[in-house]
Amino acid sequence: MVVSMDFLVSEITTPSTPLLFAAATSTIGMRSTSSSSSICSSEDSPATSFRFELQDVKYDYPSKSLSGAYSYRPLAVLSGHVGPVSCLALCGEFILSASQGKDIIVWQQPDLRLFTKFGQGDGSVKALVTVGNKVFTAHQDSRIRVWKVSRRSENVFRLVDTLPTTKDYLGKFMKQSNYVQTRRHHQKLWIEHADSISCLTVYNGLVYSGSWDKTLKVWRISDLKCLESIKAHDDAINGLVACKGIVYSASADGKIKAWGKEGKSSHSLKGILEGHKDVSLNSVIVSDDGKWVYGGGSDGFVLGWEGSYDFVSWKLVSETKAHQVSVLCICLAGEFLFSGSADKNIGIWKREAFGKLSKVGVINGHEGPVKCLQASPNIVGGGFLLYSGGLDKSLRVWWVPKQSTLQNTEEKFHKLVLVRPSRLSLGALIPSFFFVCLQCL
Repeated sequence: MVVSMDFLVSEITTPSTPLLFAAATSTIGMRSTSSSSSICSSEDSPATSFRFELQDVKYDYPSKSLSGAYSYRPLAVLSGHVGPVSCLALCGEFILSASQGKDIIVWQQPDLRLFTKFGQGDGSVKALVTVGNKVFTAHQDSRIRVWKVSRRSENVFRLVDTLPTTKDYLGKFMKQSNYVQTRRHHQKLWIEHADSISCLTVYNGLVYSGSWDKTLKVWRISDLKCLESIKAHDDAINGLVACKGIVYSASADGKIKAWGKEGKSSHSLKGILEGHKDVSLNSVIVSDDGKWVYGGGSDGFVLGWEGSYDFVSWKLVSETKAHQVSVLCICLAGEFLFSGSADKNIGIWKREAFGKLSKVGVINGHEGPVKCLQASPNIVGGGFLLYSGGLDKSLRVWWVPKQSTLQNTEEKFHKLVLVRPSRLSLGALIPSFFFVCLQCL
């Protein structure tokens, strides 16, 4: 369904904020959420008046074909990366995407304009996470880089450190016991990764990094010190996720391992989730309550495990042939699971009883394998905004209706309103667009 509307001119007052707004602004029909991984600031700026003008908007919802299937069209195709898009993160009013071409782009939501770009020349980017006012990026050169918004120019990300830090390195390099053998006749400090860093996750003041060197390292955000290095797997680590004090690592050895710690103790193994024999697990995701864990495999399966609340016992409860070729990424949005594959498609699945997955639909449109996925936590027009990055160098934005919306598409009339400021202070950026989602029968 295509909807177009004429709008009036209105004026609103809103506080200005630093570069990245910590949480989506609460608007009509939209749930407001905040995240500890969003970039934010504790400093409040004086309120500033801005003039907003509403323009004609056309919005394409999935349409029902004669066969009964729904076709999905991207709301936007964002082209700006010089290499394949390898990872992305949602940060309040912004999207950060990074590529194997070494560049990181900040996109402004919801108009999806390129706001700024940084990180060129610092090694192919494999993963990124945000927390507080910092962005952590993992690179193929086995280093983690830490970025902050420059105080001299609020629109520029400034490199402030590289992990391991020089201080951490100098404190350990003189002692032989701090070295480990990474390959024949070659040693490194235990705080250094010996191969490409493939994944990052953040939890409770700590950053976790997984690498092709088979180790999981733990970094303290407050002083950027490496606290632990865990020989976690027998093959490369491909994915990490943290929930309720447990960190899950997915590996090419076909296993997902659960790690936890008690108090100030080191992390210990809490459980092993066995996948298909000799099949690499490329990604891992966990439900909000920590009860269900899903992994995407190189054989095209999405596997699901049910865990006990003491994180001791796990059982495989779901085996879904999601794609004909490798599943490269998965993400969750409420009761929906999305799977991105080397077949260039995105599968949409609904979590049923006992962790089973039922197929809802397929999104196609990428011209290369789908490498990364993120779903917005906010409900927009009775559905989700889904962001996908592919090896075709593009970032695409999709609107995916909830199942109840799909059943009533012909009965309901949806409107999506974009509110755009006619002027914008880049020195004290406000969230420049707001979604107003209206529904009526």
